[in-house]
Amino acid sequence: MYQPYPTSSQMPELGKPLIPPQVKHAITVMYVGAAATVVGVVIEILTVNATKAAIEKRSPHLTVSQVNSTGHALIIGAVVSGLIAVAAWLVIARACQNGHNWARITGTVLFGLATIDTIGSAISPVAGLVKAWWPVIWLAGLAAVILLWQRPSTTFFKGVWAS
Repeated sequence: MYQPYPTSSQMPELGKPLIPPQVKHAITVMYVGAAATVVGVVIEILTVNATKAAIEKRSPHLTVSQVNSTGHALIIGAVVSGLIAVAAWLVIARACQNGHNWARITGTVLFGLATIDTIGSAISPVAGLVKAWWPVIWLAGLAAVILLWQRPSTTFFKGVWAS
């Protein structure tokens, strides 16, 4: 006997929407941003003596002990904030891949905070190489935000989020 409909009690599985190229590129840029952040932390560690020299130049009244303490605090801060930033890059990239709209909103807010931090950091006494590297990480964030807010990306996030 011919059966025009499946006899299974399960409904056919709806396919997951395809990720548009803009979102795929944004995810790739986020992974590059995470890697660039790791490189930035390594640069900060390797240039600690240049950073101490910049601190001494900016604040000649500080003692050697104070300069060393400030240098160590900056390194610890760089490592901790770098680890947090790498985790944020990776979590947001994964969430974007899964179509979570909150991820692109959170990423955009974090990019805004990173913009303020990058501007503020430009005047801080650190090694020149460190200052030169910060815009590389910032540009990765800018590229990701631009890609995440293009029309195909918005359609993707609205479609996945609504389901």
